[in-house]
Amino acid sequence: MPAAALLALTAAVLMHVAWNLAARNTDPRAAFLWWALAAWLVTVGPWSLALLIARADWSPMLILLLAVTCAAEALYFITLGAAYRRAPVPLVYPIARSSPLLIALWTTLFFGEQLPALGWMAIAVAVAGVLLLAATARGGEPARAVPLALAAAFATSVYSTSNKLAVAALPGYGVQLGFVTVSLLIAWLALTLDTRRRLKRWRPATAPPLARALFGGICIGNAYALVIYAMQYIPAAYAVAFTNAGIVLAGIIAMTAYKERERWRARVAAMLVICAGLALLAFAR
Repeated sequence: MPAAALLALTAAVLMHVAWNLAARNTDPRAAFLWWALAAWLVTVGPWSLALLIARADWSPMLILLLAVTCAAEALYFITLGAAYRRAPVPLVYPIARSSPLLIALWTTLFFGEQLPALGWMAIAVAVAGVLLLAATARGGEPARAVPLALAAAFATSVYSTSNKLAVAALPGYGVQLGFVTVSLLIAWLALTLDTRRRLKRWRPATAPPLARALFGGICIGNAYALVIYAMQYIPAAYAVAFTNAGIVLAGIIAMTAYKERERWRARVAAMLVICAGLALLAFAR
């Protein structure tokens, strides 16, 4: 894997875990994600959007890809949030992160990308580990949550594929941040409408500390943009599969810092399978 892609994805994983930890330590009524996205849109949104408008290689295709990304991103946040209301994160999130196989399928079938056998094997092993980790979770209403989590995985595969196709027309990281801003704006609007539908309010009832919301927003937007940046150098399925290292890191933190020891042997075994898949991915071309 090229060094630039490896560094970008490593930073993306660390930022992803960081904002999830910030969300974990926030009152659920505060809807951390809503406030974090709002913080991104206020602080980074204006100048990144200006860069996108001025410097992107605009074409009808790029506009179409941006529209697809926005629609899929909104679907991801809505279905993931609905799944979380029905089952715990350890069940829902790994399923939602099983998208790399779908990404590989779409890019191979429809866009002519060729992945070696080792690449397919690495992705399959990593996804198997992710699904094994989901199987260790208990509680909630799996029969209602799993279809929603699978819908979130499908949405991830769609916007990741469109991001890969769009990145060639997004010269520079600042422009890529602008692309992210547009998709996060649509996602934030979708979350706002969903909040209105469920709670009869236009915004959550409470708010997290401002510094935490700002930190979360910066991490969310950059984690997403860094994955797009890495797609300049490697297949989209590889980039998204590598970010599942965050699931392993978050699992280790949960078992050590938060003392979550339920079925820890099965969870460790699943995380080792994920790591094996990522190790194979490092040698794939």
